[in-house]
Amino acid sequence: FPFIILKDKRLKNNHTLINHEKIHLRQQLEMGIILFYLWYLAEFLYWYIKLRNGEMAYEKISFEQEAYRNENSLNYLKNRKFWEFLKYLS
Repeated sequence: FPFIILKDKRLKNNHTLINHEKIHLRQQLEMGIILFYLWYLAEFLYWYIKLRNGEMAYEKISFEQEAYRNENSLNYLKNRKFWEFLKYLS
């Protein structure tokens, strides 16, 4: 930790993808890895039960919303506030 696992080494040139994953690394650093994944799973299960759709449940997870909404802003992490993902809780 911290590291990003890519299925294809050509993806390391995809700056948007790398920034998205760096946002997740920051979230994990702030919360600790275990709490991050427990919270992630809890949100996913909540939304899956409510929506009965795995893809939609995934898209509702606050960590993913923060990462997707800011992945194109390559300077986002420089100004990101602590526990900023809370802003994306639905």
